[in-house]
Amino acid sequence: MARLAPRASLPTMSNGHDTAPSALITAYAHLLSLAAHEFRTPVSVVGGYLRMLQSDSDPLSERQRKMIDEAANSCARLVALIAELSEISKIDSNSAPATHDTFDLFADLDHAAVNVHNEYGREVRLQLGGMAAGATLTGDRQQLRAAFGAFFRALMREQPDAITMVADRRLVKTDHTTSAIVVIAREPDVQRAYERVAQPFDEFRGGLGLSLPIARRIIERAGGCIWAPTREADTDRGLRSAVVIAIPLPE
Repeated sequence: MARLAPRASLPTMSNGHDTAPSALITAYAHLLSLAAHEFRTPVSVVGGYLRMLQSDSDPLSERQRKMIDEAANSCARLVALIAELSEISKIDSNSAPATHDTFDLFADLDHAAVNVHNEYGREVRLQLGGMAAGATLTGDRQQLRAAFGAFFRALMREQPDAITMVADRRLVKTDHTTSAIVVIAREPDVQRAYERVAQPFDEFRGGLGLSLPIARRIIERAGGCIWAPTREADTDRGLRSAVVIAIPLPE
């Protein structure tokens, strides 16, 4: 087993907006819930009409078929985004259901990594490194798997060419707490990503829907935090696609 890495303290930021009053957060969550509810009905109607056109026995030209199929795919994406809005509203209002499983987070990351590999068609590999076990905690196992899977997908998607991404698992002991740390970065940049000065992680990346804002909330719900390493220069592409996730473990 790898040694515990001593450290005086860990960064505490996630998205840089953790000081909002609780009343404002509650109002925001209710607004998201209302928006999701109001969007759901018209999108469902449009989706139903598109499915009818797809199954219609009347002949369609190839161009018409392509347009209807593209519209149906876009409608399905809107349905997914509405579901993500609803999930964020539930998490922010503390009404999201959660289970309390006791499990080893480091061992569980194997499942998240396999799911990402099965979905990914490009020559970007994800390799798990560091400690294979030793991070036992109690929390929502499925949600945490999904959260780490979202970070894996986001950073792998950004790579312009074939490369190996590493999720390095380590235990870090501060003055009073032992935390499970996962550093996700390009293979040559893992240690550099961990050692650089921390800054808030940019969760607003195009083409990913709301998966990263949801993942960040799940990590925070488990008592954890997320940060990104500061880049040495604007051209430092290695650290642009890097994130460090820390979750405290029970004593």
